[in-house]
Amino acid sequence: MDRTDWDTRYRERTTLRDPNRFVVSTLKGSTPGTALDLACGAGRNAVWLAEQGWSVTGVDWSAEALERAAGTASEHGVEVRWVQADLADWEPDGEYDLVVIVYLQIPEAERHRVWRRAAGAVALGGRLLVIGHDARNLEEGHAGPSHPSVLYTATEVAGVVGDALVVERSGTVVRPVEADGVTHHAIDNLVLARRPGGAPEEGAPACPLLPSSP
Repeated sequence: MDRTDWDTRYRERTTLRDPNRFVVSTLKGSTPGTALDLACGAGRNAVWLAEQGWSVTGVDWSAEALERAAGTASEHGVEVRWVQADLADWEPDGEYDLVVIVYLQIPEAERHRVWRRAAGAVALGGRLLVIGHDARNLEEGHAGPSHPSVLYTATEVAGVVGDALVVERSGTVVRPVEADGVTHHAIDNLVLARRPGGAPEEGAPACPLLPSSP
């Protein structure tokens, strides 16, 4: 999908989605600081982080998504800095205590470049959280992207960001999906990594991880 497709998608979406369950379970209770939400879309995770006290910057290439995100932030009474940029060309403008990437499903070379830049934007003692549709979901899960080139594993993420950060958690997580009154299960991956040098973060209990696929 190109930028125009995404603008149309966000223009037609009428309901406000809740923050990602794994973002909430992983980060709730964490000490807030500065946060960067890459591919933030309509801002569901950025706004939730701002509500928890984080100073948030959200980056997305869709103007329509960012307009929706700004409206949501206003409705929730929080401030977020919104930046329109193509992550293929994006360069971080500083360091952040938290960098979040949720469901950025793009081809391998592009996603590796984004992950490396994201890891480079993590401040001393800060964390990187990457959540994506897992490669196993294509055969074993439900919904999500249908093209294998944009799917990946936690092992792949850890292998890329592990050059700069210490990987603290890496594996797959199961997400219930309701469709036509039936509960299905999607398979996502989750990687949490930290740049050494800060005090250990006391957060909420971690969501359970399943063994990573290779």
